[in-house]
Amino acid sequence: EQFSDLGSGFSIAMRDLDIRGAGNLLGADQSGFISDIGLETFKKILDEAVHELKQDEFKELFKEEEGNVFVKDCQIDTDLEILLPDDYVNQIAERLQLYRELDDVENEEELMIFEESLIDRFGEIPQPTLDLFDTLRLRWMAKEIGFEKLIIKNTKMIGYFVSNAQSDYYSSPAFGNIIKFVQLNPKIGKLKERNEKLTMVFENVDSISKAINTLDPVLQSIELVEN
Repeated sequence: EQFSDLGSGFSIAMRDLDIRGAGNLLGADQSGFISDIGLETFKKILDEAVHELKQDEFKELFKEEEGNVFVKDCQIDTDLEILLPDDYVNQIAERLQLYRELDDVENEEELMIFEESLIDRFGEIPQPTLDLFDTLRLRWMAKEIGFEKLIIKNTKMIGYFVSNAQSDYYSSPAFGNIIKFVQLNPKIGKLKERNEKLTMVFENVDSISKAINTLDPVLQSIELVEN
C-alpha cells in the first residue's frame, strides 16, 4: 500500500535489503538474521545502534537533534507477576498483539486509551495487568533518570546507568543532582559499581508500586534542574 506508485520497486528492494541483509552478491544466500530474532527486535537493535552512534562518534553532528535524551529505552527485568493473564485474554496471538501495542505507548494519555479499550473488549482489568501498566510508567521514569536497565528481584531494585562512560549524561546537571540526592538520602539509594557499570541500589522494593514511589523523589531531584 505504501509503495504502489510507479517506480516504487526500488523502495521495496531497499526495505527487503534492510530486513534480510545484503546476502551473497553472486548467490541466493542471505546475510541477515531477521528470521532468527524477528522484525520488531531487529528494528529495536538497529535503532539502539544508531542512537549510540549519535551519542558517541557523531554527537557533534546530531547534538541539536538528540537534545537531552540520554536513554532511548529502559529494559525492566523482574520476578514479579506483570502480564495479561491467560484467563483474561484467551488467544495467544491476541495477547502478543496487545503486548506489541502496549510497548508502543509513549505517554499517560495513550495508556488511558489502551486501558479503556481493554475494558471494552475483555472486562474489568486484573491486578497483574494493572501492574503491567505501572511497569510501563516505571520504565518512563527510569529513562528520565538515566537508567538503561532496571532489575527488581528478591525485594531489591538495581538501576543501571548509561553504559557509555563517555556520554554527556555524566557531565549533565541531572546526574549531578542524583549525586547530591544520594549524599543527602543514603537510606533510599546507594551508588555502586557492578561489572564496570555504575548502578543505583534500592532495598525493600517488593512491588511495582513501591518501585514507583521509590524512584519518584529521585526523578523530582532531576526535574528541579530542568525547571
